Amino acid sequence: MNLNILGYAIYLVITGIIIVRVGRICYNNGNIFVSSLIPDHEDLCHKANQILLVGYYLLNLGYCAMTLISWEKIMSVDELIEVIALKSAIIIGTIAIMHYLNIFVLTKYIQKLI
Repeated sequence: MNLNILGYAIYLVITGIIIVRVGRICYNNGNIFVSSLIPDHEDLCHKANQILLVGYYLLNLGYCAMTLISWEKIMSVDELIEVIALKSAIIIGTIAIMHYLNIFVLTKYIQKLI
């Protein structure tokens, strides 16, 4: 059996679950955060948060799919686990960086409007 195909499937399932879960948490909590930054514009806050969520999904899922082309041939189960762990860690780190940059940019932008 080709271990790369198995690795791709495991990697995409793991990262897909992480991306969707984190996206939902950030979306739900982001509504409260954005609403506090722009009071009295509940509908605008909700729509802005939806756009952020779609962008988050597209960017992260696209990045996950693109990383598959950089995988070397996997020869053993140990190497399979190592590659999946490394690639998943990169995605988790990227999500964390994007989250904090997003909060920073939103906060600075809203402060300029107020």
